[in-house]
Amino acid sequence: MGISRHATAHWEGDLKSGKGKLDTPQSGLLADTPYGFNSRFGDLKGTNPEELIAAAHAGCFTMALSAKLGEAGFTPTSLDTRAEVDLSLEGGPSLSHIRLKLKAQIPGIDEKQFRAIADDAKQNCPVSKALSAVPISLEAELVA
Repeated sequence: MGISRHATAHWEGDLKSGKGKLDTPQSGLLADTPYGFNSRFGDLKGTNPEELIAAAHAGCFTMALSAKLGEAGFTPTSLDTRAEVDLSLEGGPSLSHIRLKLKAQIPGIDEKQFRAIADDAKQNCPVSKALSAVPISLEAELVA
């Protein structure tokens, strides 16, 4: 049995001067959250698709890593992931690269085990799989 989640987008106007809003009705986390050209390409307050993809990828990868660590007998003290999503405008807009930057505290794990498990989580989290057309890199640091 799977799960299904949804979000909605509403837009008014042309691309550059128009405006939109995003909603996540099931959780209520995003409610009339503004987005638009200037929040995507400028510094206007609001969100944008790349930021939302980054948040989804950071969250999914970190949960997958926690699960895989548990399967291997490790319980992380902390996992902190930053996801950076690049949007290229050459040849038309496209996602050009995603960088996952992880800092992890995991008692009892060695560097080789840590790297193997982190790489597996990067390859196999559902968001990584969905974004497989985009190059994804992982910088993983084990901290004391």
